[in-house]
Amino acid sequence: MNTNTPVANCYEISPRFRRMIEERIERLERDAVADEINSMCIEHEDHMRRHLRLVAVQRAEALRMRLFLDKAGTRSTSQLLEQ
Repeated sequence: MNTNTPVANCYEISPRFRRMIEERIERLERDAVADEINSMCIEHEDHMRRHLRLVAVQRAEALRMRLFLDKAGTRSTSQLLEQ
């Protein structure tokens, strides 16, 4: 995943969509912590490796979404009513 790609702040998202993304980030991060804790109980090496790969993917997806939110503007409520 290339996170160094320059992206202009050329798009805006609705407050509702921003909240949905923020909630998804929270779920991904919470699940990653829980899965990492659960991985300590796994005895089979391959199963543990796959489980930790899942944790890494969850964290990478949360980071990708955070970067998206950092670069996106949020439409104000007045802009939404004008449309």
